[in-house]
Amino acid sequence: MRLVLLGPPGAGKGTQAFRLSQILAIPQLSTGDMLRSAASAGTTVGMKAADIMKRGELVPDDLVARVIIERIAQPDAARGFILDGFPRTVSQAEILDGLLVADGHELNCVLELKVNEAKLLDRILGRAIQARASGEAVRADDNEEALSVRLTAYTNQTSPLTHYYSAKGLLRSVDASQPIDCVTAALIEAIE
Repeated sequence: MRLVLLGPPGAGKGTQAFRLSQILAIPQLSTGDMLRSAASAGTTVGMKAADIMKRGELVPDDLVARVIIERIAQPDAARGFILDGFPRTVSQAEILDGLLVADGHELNCVLELKVNEAKLLDRILGRAIQARASGEAVRADDNEEALSVRLTAYTNQTSPLTHYYSAKGLLRSVDASQPIDCVTAALIEAIE
């Protein structure tokens, strides 16, 4: 099962990707983690990415996609994977599709977590309050201003993916404003 998880910041992508990973026994693949891992492993693609990241620049789409292809070729992803955080643009989705096809694979499903903006703000602010209460560091972007910027970026760059994947018959949308267990159940149902 090869899945992509889409949704705005605060929708619960990380939580749900982890849960689905456990249920389906396939790895959750985070783009940032993959880039750091490829750089640490010293792969050719990883070393190129590391040089770019050291300069504080964004890693180009084609290079990110190659890191993902390297990662999904590993044995633990033979049964499938869950992409969390990639693709973020239609251009990235097209590159990913091309690389998957060249590797003899295709996506099975794209799961969209839908949550209204007021609920997202509640979640982000709640996450900051919980972090403070437990003595953990609060994420720098867990505030109303940063959420507004992130939502604008999501709307402009990532939300067009819903049309892209819908046209391919892959998109399944789930109301992610429900309790966590209900969202997980709805995602499993959407996959089946």
